[in-house]
Amino acid sequence: MKASEPPQRVSLGRLGERGLIRRIRRGARAGGQGVEVGIGDDTAVLAVPAGHRLLATTDLVIEDVHFRHATAGPDDVGWKAMAVNLSDIAAMGGIPRWALVALAVPADTDVDAVDAFYAGMQDAAAPHGVSIVGGDTSASPSGWIVNVTLLGSHPGAPRLRSHARPGDAVAVTGSLGASAAGLHVLETGPDRARAAGLPTPRLAELTRAHLRPRARVAEGRWLGEAAGVHAMIDSSDGLATDLGHICRESGVGARVGLDRIPVAAAAVEVGRAFGQDARAWAVSGGEDYELLLTCDPAAAEGLASGLSAATGTSLTVIGRIEGPAGEVVFADAHGAPVPVRGGYEHFHG
Repeated sequence: MKASEPPQRVSLGRLGERGLIRRIRRGARAGGQGVEVGIGDDTAVLAVPAGHRLLATTDLVIEDVHFRHATAGPDDVGWKAMAVNLSDIAAMGGIPRWALVALAVPADTDVDAVDAFYAGMQDAAAPHGVSIVGGDTSASPSGWIVNVTLLGSHPGAPRLRSHARPGDAVAVTGSLGASAAGLHVLETGPDRARAAGLPTPRLAELTRAHLRPRARVAEGRWLGEAAGVHAMIDSSDGLATDLGHICRESGVGARVGLDRIPVAAAAVEVGRAFGQDARAWAVSGGEDYELLLTCDPAAAEGLASGLSAATGTSLTVIGRIEGPAGEVVFADAHGAPVPVRGGYEHFHG
């Protein structure tokens, strides 16, 4: 091939399913703790540590529902598909261990795009010692469909969303709203954001928050072992929706102070530049993948200082478990109820 000629494009239609599986197997993290048989047989064979409970979670990521190729590269799709599952294990206080990945894409998809997808997935999984041990591949008649099943373990009692108690403090790790602000930047266009006075490093921070969220695995494990933590969930669908899940499952109500919610500084900047309410992004935007929990109010201060010392992540008390079962009230600084929009919900008419 002459130096001036572009590299030859290779599609999955040319490579074939067996060729794709061989390629995936070469790129997968070999072995891993507890992996007796990985990719290459009918099933993986895994050894769960003695005395641990097995945790299992699964999430779909679908083109034009969860992402668009215009704003997300295949490596970003791979990262996020893994990260959302890591976040579920983190919310239980568990240890993520093994992933099964099912991928369906159109036959004319470039092999390089699939390589990038798995590279992004490995980048998200590797820091937590997670091994990809199997899955499936298929042709898709239209668009990408990704399904990740993640298995983990817990040495004690997983933190359930059904264990909130009346009088508990409601707290959240980190800050909220950055992912929704990042999505706004991606959909509006970075050029418009720069024209509005937002610096490039800030824009990169926001788009990364949306495309490559960080699962709070270390934080989840620390909180899962800490005394005083009762219920926990990850903020995937938005604070309003996810706190509602805790309340319904626990048979309790909650009251949250809007002025106490930690809103990401970058989201505030974007909101100011575009005339948007950053606090609404923090309450309803979702996909921040912070941890939302309830705890003994007497333990809250110690949990915040301990978590910060152990992981560098903040913990902010934003409300209290009180009121009628299933009811979540958001109040302003004067205590007056404020209506808020619910988070994302599939099949919502």
